[in-house]
Amino acid sequence: MSLFDWFANRRKSEPAHKPTPEREIADGLWTKCEACGVLSYTKDLQANHFVCSSCNHHLRVDSDERISQLIDADTWQSLSEELQPTDPLGFHDRKAYSDRLKEAQDKTNLTEGVQTGVGLIDGLPLALGVMDFRFMGGSMGSVVGEKLCRLVEYATEQAFPLVIVCASGGARMQEGMLSLMQMAKISGALQRHREAGLLYIPVLTHPTTGGVTASFAMLGDVTLAEPKATIGFAGRRVIEQTLREKLPEGFQTSEYLLQHGFVDAIINRFQLKKTIAQLICLHQPYFPTFSQQATV
Repeated sequence: MSLFDWFANRRKSEPAHKPTPEREIADGLWTKCEACGVLSYTKDLQANHFVCSSCNHHLRVDSDERISQLIDADTWQSLSEELQPTDPLGFHDRKAYSDRLKEAQDKTNLTEGVQTGVGLIDGLPLALGVMDFRFMGGSMGSVVGEKLCRLVEYATEQAFPLVIVCASGGARMQEGMLSLMQMAKISGALQRHREAGLLYIPVLTHPTTGGVTASFAMLGDVTLAEPKATIGFAGRRVIEQTLREKLPEGFQTSEYLLQHGFVDAIINRFQLKKTIAQLICLHQPYFPTFSQQATV
């Protein structure tokens, strides 16, 4: 009997082993980078500002995480939390708009697609709005517009610098013209903020598109963007079909817009808080008193 036959017979005579059950991995324990595919422990990724340590890709972050990255601990005060979206048009596609709102609220624990408030950034007072892409793609409905407009007006009244972190697919189609009119309303409030000699900084993150790009995202005194963010109005395919010509590679990225003068600087997420604080110091010769009881 050859050695190979002996091993074959031994394997046949041995009792079959039960397969080892696969270990279950808790949801959210690991996060896969959408750029390079590397798996990272979520807590380590959070400590790294949700920037991939392998390829430096900036993963999308929710509004709560963004606020914690920018605002000093224990200084955040939310504004206009009582505002609730409704279904003024009774809109219904494959699903009722009211049902979509309920699903988004349950999923995100937010009432709408933006959080607004005031806080300190490196000890300096700041009015901050943060859009959340998880809530119906960060689309701009009438409540999103109202919350941002009230934030701008409060910043003007208190002489606060203003930052809006943009992440949106544009206007919310389920609210029709009521959504589109928010573009003009916020733009008007920003003009009054500018006439008061105050600083406004939009931060463009991935993605910033549609009516948001066509209004307050591009009205800043200094416009910042994160690396490789998609920024534009219409989609690439729509533009190519309209113009009937091929668009250049990298079109509608923050790097392309920086080269063509639409963005003032691309800032790594690690440097964003420090950069905003430095811009505020350079712009304002004095700093207003920060009230611990902010209300709108």
